[in-house]
Amino acid sequence: MELNPRVRPPIRKFAGPVGTLEALFEHPADSPRAVMIFGHPHPLHGGTMHTKVVYRAAKTLLALGCGVLRFNFRGVGASEGRWDDGRGEQDDFVAGIELAATTYPGVDLWAGGFSFGAWIALCRGVADPRITTLLAIAPPVGRYDFTDVATSQKPMHFIHGGVDELIPVAQMRAQYEKISAPKTLTVIDGANHLFDGKVAEVGDVIRARFEVRAEEQS
Repeated sequence: MELNPRVRPPIRKFAGPVGTLEALFEHPADSPRAVMIFGHPHPLHGGTMHTKVVYRAAKTLLALGCGVLRFNFRGVGASEGRWDDGRGEQDDFVAGIELAATTYPGVDLWAGGFSFGAWIALCRGVADPRITTLLAIAPPVGRYDFTDVATSQKPMHFIHGGVDELIPVAQMRAQYEKISAPKTLTVIDGANHLFDGKVAEVGDVIRARFEVRAEEQS
């Protein structure tokens, strides 16, 4: 199979604050409309950049013309370092933002994540002026501090499972009410925290929220 010469080869590692971070930075065939930096679920509970929801989100955004950087936090997979209770993992995410910004200067940067990774992405995304849009899938509200997230006026899109056993949807709705506009919340009926059997629907929601419509292109 002949490779498209316009497509950059994926980046599979980059320098983090405490060592090399294993990554998969994929690029669309044409200049990206945006670049998404995406965080994975909790490292101590099996979360990696290959978790099904992370994979689906990345592939959906890539199909929509975005560059997508997903990576393993320190101590996960081949990433160097060790678990740092969320502090160092936020620094890892900032390193990912830096890589995206230097790879595609001037292109919109988005921050996203799933579960623990959603909290990391939201915290670093609202703090960094280069991030313009945020995506949070099953964020662990009630378990971490979302104070700065609530007061940010950056566009935020939330996706949550209707029967999430770890973060009840009522808790998500309560936090959502505290979030400043612009914002959206999509609840997927029958989905648990890992979206077992519902991963494709996560992709559908992302596509609906982020696709470029004809009227926006004209």
